[in-house]
Amino acid sequence: MNSMYFTEEHEAFRKSFRDFLKKEVIPYIDKWEKTGTIDRFIWKKFGEMGYFGLNSPEEYGGLNLDIFYTIIFLEELQKVNSGGFAAAMWAHVYLAMTHVNKEGDDTIKKDYLTPSINGEKIGCLCITEPFGGSDVAGMRTTAIKEGDNYIINGSKTFITNGVYSDYLIVAAKTDTTSRNKGISIFIIDRETKGVSATKLDKLGWRASDTGEIAFDNVVIPVRNLMGEEGKGFSYIMSHFSLERLVMGVNAHARAEFALEYAIQYMSERQAFGKTLDKFQVLRHKVADMASEVEMCKEFNYSIAKRLNEGQYIVKEASMSKLLSTKMADTVINECLQLLGGYGYMEAYPMARLLRDSRLGQIGGGTSEILREIIAKIVIDKKEYKPAT
Repeated sequence: MNSMYFTEEHEAFRKSFRDFLKKEVIPYIDKWEKTGTIDRFIWKKFGEMGYFGLNSPEEYGGLNLDIFYTIIFLEELQKVNSGGFAAAMWAHVYLAMTHVNKEGDDTIKKDYLTPSINGEKIGCLCITEPFGGSDVAGMRTTAIKEGDNYIINGSKTFITNGVYSDYLIVAAKTDTTSRNKGISIFIIDRETKGVSATKLDKLGWRASDTGEIAFDNVVIPVRNLMGEEGKGFSYIMSHFSLERLVMGVNAHARAEFALEYAIQYMSERQAFGKTLDKFQVLRHKVADMASEVEMCKEFNYSIAKRLNEGQYIVKEASMSKLLSTKMADTVINECLQLLGGYGYMEAYPMARLLRDSRLGQIGGGTSEILREIIAKIVIDKKEYKPAT
């Protein structure tokens, strides 16, 4: 236990959540990986246990706990060896629900946040577009106000929970003459006329439903606007820090899981009359990987502490995702090598881990975008400020 960040209560939560995952989730993972559909019952069980409400307000059914419960939630999810399942869970809580909690009014929170915490409704966040990628300000989806309604037209892609979710948090242009100052955020029910989704076939994250979503003259009432019109870009940017920290934590956790598995395998696998963990060249490789994992993990914990204290962590979260996801890909690739031919077999965890990990350097802002953000901060002295 790292007593700098985790208390006995945290560790008790870790044990109970790990036991829950072992009993309620792991037996179904292979099925969900093959079908690409996560059964609805597990969402309800997560809700009943309070796992979706760790950092949500108590008045809407949440537990309002500190961020290190979230860190444990993320770390243990990575150890079920399904990046898709983990992504479906954390995208619901830390992407969709974050916007509902931060920008939704009391009515929206009662209608969407409470059932999201209970596992009765699933949400997704729709920002990325087919022609936009990481260029959020360049989005083409529009929301034109007509009387008491907005008319939504456009498309989104690479949306986690994009097919089977119950509601969508959608970013759209309310002022087409402006870039970042013309974006607003809306909440839309899945069954609204004109909303359609196509499921995408992916290299990894196979348990999650990643979708491309089309909006064809979708009519929604003005009350579905979240926050202030035109401030959507600043809302998105302010939440990106949490998303990038989440992905950094995911990365160090899956790398740690891969390394622990490889070490166990090396202690049992024999070659030339001794176990693999007795060969110096392999021992030193493990030492290097363990050091890299620990450095990223400690950095991510320190960032989480700052975020918990209310600090704005754009630079640090960007660095976390940039370095942690690169580290995870490298470590998992090396761990696969340590298993030899077995590492390439689907019966062992490394093949899936390798596929799932690769998205880390793409989703939530590519590594190339993150490098430019960091460069602007450290070279150009650009200051990023929270939404007001």
